[in-house]
Amino acid sequence: MATKRVYFSFHYQDVADFRANVVRNHKIVGSDSKSAGYLDASIWEEAKKKGDLALKRMINSELDYTSMTVVLIGSETYDRRWVRYEIMKSLERGNQVVGVHINSIKDKYGTIKPTGADPFDHLALKISSDGSRGSPLEHRNGKWSDYADLEGWSFKSAHPPDKHGKAFKLNHWLPVYDWVAHDGYTNFVTWIGA
Repeated sequence: MATKRVYFSFHYQDVADFRANVVRNHKIVGSDSKSAGYLDASIWEEAKKKGDLALKRMINSELDYTSMTVVLIGSETYDRRWVRYEIMKSLERGNQVVGVHINSIKDKYGTIKPTGADPFDHLALKISSDGSRGSPLEHRNGKWSDYADLEGWSFKSAHPPDKHGKAFKLNHWLPVYDWVAHDGYTNFVTWIGA
C-alpha cells in the first residue's frame, strides 16, 4: 500500500498535553510520513519572529506533497489563526480534510476534557454565482466576515446550480470524528482513505 502523506493541523498546547501525539504517532502514519505536518517548535518560533508571510510560506511548504489534512481538534483549535489558515490553504490546494476530536484522549496526567468546538463550524465557503469559485469566510466575534488570510480560489469543476451564490459552513462537506468514541486506533486508516 502506498503511504498517504498527511499534514496535521493542531494547536500546540495539544502537543504539550500529549493528546495530539497519540494521533500523530499512530501506526498508520508512523515514520513514513517524515516531515509532512510535523513542525518542529524551534522552526515554528523562528518563522513567527520573521512575520506572517514567513509563517504562511512555512505552512505552504509543509503542505507540499500532501494529499490529506487532519485537523486535531482540542479546546481552542477552532480559534487559532494558523489552524484556520492551514484548513483553508488545504482546501485551496485540493487536499482532503477531516477533523478528529482529541479531548477524549487522556493527557499526560490521565485526564480528559469536554469536546472542543468544531473549527469547520467557524469557517465557511461562499460559492460564486456561477459555481466556479469559492470565497472563504470566518466566524469571529459573533458575526461572519471575509477571511483575511487567503483570497478565494477557482474550483477544478463548477459546483452544482443549487449551491451557486450560497455560503456553506465547512462542516457541510468535511467529516469530523472522535478519536476515542469512533475508535481512531482502528478506523484512522479509513478516515484518511489510506
